[in-house]
Amino acid sequence: MLLPVRRKLRKLLVACALLAFAFRARSFQLATIVLNAASWGAGRLPAGWQIKVNHGSPDISFTTDADGVSVHLKSVKSSFALERGVDVDPAQTPYLTWRWKVAQVPIGGDFRHAWTDDQAAQVLVAFADRRIVTYIWDSTAPRGTVQSASAIPLVHIFAVVCGSGAAEANRWIPESHNVAADYENAYGRGAPHVKGIRIQINSQHTGTTAESYFGEVAFRSAPQ
Repeated sequence: MLLPVRRKLRKLLVACALLAFAFRARSFQLATIVLNAASWGAGRLPAGWQIKVNHGSPDISFTTDADGVSVHLKSVKSSFALERGVDVDPAQTPYLTWRWKVAQVPIGGDFRHAWTDDQAAQVLVAFADRRIVTYIWDSTAPRGTVQSASAIPLVHIFAVVCGSGAAEANRWIPESHNVAADYENAYGRGAPHVKGIRIQINSQHTGTTAESYFGEVAFRSAPQ
C-alpha cells in the first residue's frame, strides 16, 4: 500500500516542478536595450549612434530629473534625428518599449499632409527590406490613426499615432507596441529583422518649434 502512495507523491512532485519551470520560463523576458541615456558620456554619442540632419541645426542635450537621464531634442524650424544600426529578430523580441515626454508640439503639424508633416517626437523602426514603421506624437492627427506616411513612390513608411496634441505635454508617457504585428498590418507579410532605429523631431514644414525628451528604448519578448 505504501509503494503506490510513494509513486503518486513522486508524480505530484514532478508535476509541481514542471509547473514551476514553466512559470519561470514565462516570467523570464528577453530584452535588447537600444537607447540608455544614462550610459552616454556628457557631450558625446556612444559608438554606433550618429546624428542625421535633414534641415537646419540640431539641438541635442542630456537632462536628469526625478525619472532619470533622458535625451532632449529641440527643433526650431529644423529636422534631425539620432539613429543607429541594430539586428533584432522580431520573432524573438517583437515588443518595442520606450518612454517619451513632449514639451512643445509644432503648431499646425499634421503628418497626413506633406506641407505640415512635422512631429515633436518619432520612433522609426527600419526593417531589412527597407520598409519602415514609425510611431509618432502628432500635433493634429488623432491617437490611434494608422496609415501610410509617404507620398514618395517606392518609399514605404507606415505611421502609428501614439500621442496627439498638447493635452499630455510635460508628462512622461510609457509606450509598448508589437512591431511584428504592426509591420504585418501595414505590409501584409511577416516582419523581417529590424536593422535600424531612429528617434526624430522636426518642425521645418510649419516653421515652428518642437521639443521632446526620450528615455530608455528597448526591444522585448513581452509587453510592459
